[in-house]
Amino acid sequence: MLNVIKEEKLSRQLCKSFLGIEVEEHRVDHNGKLSREPHPQKLGSRTHHPYLQSDFSESQSEIITAPFDSVGKVIQQLDTLQTILTRSLQNDDRIWPLSMPPALDSLDKQFIAEHFDRPAYKEYRQYLIKKYGVPQKIITGVHVNYSIPNSFFECLYKHYENNFENFNSFKNVLYFRIVQNFVLNRWLLTYLFGASPVAERGFFTHSSDPKFEHPVRSIRNSRFGYVNNRADQVNVTLYSSLENFIDGLECAVKTGLLYGPAEFYGPVRLRGQDRLSDYYTKGISYLEFRVFDNNPFSTNGVDRNALIFLKIFLIYLLVTPVDEKNIKDKLKQAFDENNAVALEQPDKTTFKFEAGKAVLEKMLELVKFLGLESEETSRILQNFNNVLTHPKLTPAGRLMPVIKNGSLQEFGNKVSSKNKQLLTESNELLPAMSHFSDKTQLLIFKAVELGINYTIEKRGNNRIILKLTYANITKMVDVENLRSINAQEYLCKLFPTLKIE
Repeated sequence: MLNVIKEEKLSRQLCKSFLGIEVEEHRVDHNGKLSREPHPQKLGSRTHHPYLQSDFSESQSEIITAPFDSVGKVIQQLDTLQTILTRSLQNDDRIWPLSMPPALDSLDKQFIAEHFDRPAYKEYRQYLIKKYGVPQKIITGVHVNYSIPNSFFECLYKHYENNFENFNSFKNVLYFRIVQNFVLNRWLLTYLFGASPVAERGFFTHSSDPKFEHPVRSIRNSRFGYVNNRADQVNVTLYSSLENFIDGLECAVKTGLLYGPAEFYGPVRLRGQDRLSDYYTKGISYLEFRVFDNNPFSTNGVDRNALIFLKIFLIYLLVTPVDEKNIKDKLKQAFDENNAVALEQPDKTTFKFEAGKAVLEKMLELVKFLGLESEETSRILQNFNNVLTHPKLTPAGRLMPVIKNGSLQEFGNKVSSKNKQLLTESNELLPAMSHFSDKTQLLIFKAVELGINYTIEKRGNNRIILKLTYANITKMVDVENLRSINAQEYLCKLFPTLKIE
């Protein structure tokens, strides 16, 4: 397949694969306690907001980017949304930078359980609280949505159509190969991006909870993190085949082990269809990877280098065959190895060091073979090779010196204050869009606040056209031709049904 990709000149299409990012993060007060403020009132209605939502608790904000074929565009929108969220915070709220929540007491847990302003999710949420408790459900993370252009699959399919029933079954096989390889190699991402070395006071409170002898790489990615209960019988062996995945989840829901497919907390989810069985006939549209800790050294929770590395890593997973022999045993072993890496001391060399070196070398060979090598990709792959060799350079390793008495509370407070200052005291309303005029920035800012979907189009003579969509109505706005306006009033005229809360 690699040779076909090269012959058909499909490498660039792989580079143009789409990434969309979901960043979960808590709002906290100036003391670093989970906020008691409601979801920011400026941010329109959560029933329709395309970018700024909340998750399990009212304090748990969620930023959702559109999918982009360029890492630069993803980061620009992430910067923009993070700035708008931060500037919309009420009173003295700021954003907590870590995946593990700040220190909790019984009143915090009670407040979270009792305060939730999304009635449609109330029953499901009460079920989750009873089953898992509050602390586990408020661990945050970064989810990455990934899709490959259909044109890539269509061109490749011409070489293999005699071996498959139809196009969707071919596409499913390749997507599911990425899924299986991702699970088999998850430990490498836990090593490179793990950033949850300690739990704060009040997180582990039961006698059966773990007592760690030292900080670890990632509590979140260990068996003590965001995982299903063992009794639910939905473990990584579901990934042994697409059929086993779909049938296993449908059975778990039917027998009441799971509330629904969304309660499966595996490292990868299939996306694009409402019903699991539809993946057979309509195909997988995209994949959601759910293993990334919030990076406390980035204001966005994830940085450019990580996303570029991930794109290369996913291409490597696509072109690497999976040996299906004893696949369930291999998946179980991969789960155990990932857990072992997650619980290693962050400044110590991982026991998977040699395997990691081999993967990174193959990734470098792959980029060269496909003609994707550039100064930036070479630098990034070399950088992560250095991180593998020097564990103190991992996010968890970098956190070790700032852990005080087994806690990152003081560090989290300082970072949240610094990031708030950085994002709210800039001379530019939207620093990531400083190359646009003030009125363009203001209109985008207000559109996002109100839950209007935006895309930026550039026309001749450097004209900037904003494509704005709300309630299935789309308007094209030539921003530079607008005179001085009240942005909110202007948007309300464009969209008379716009809900202002």
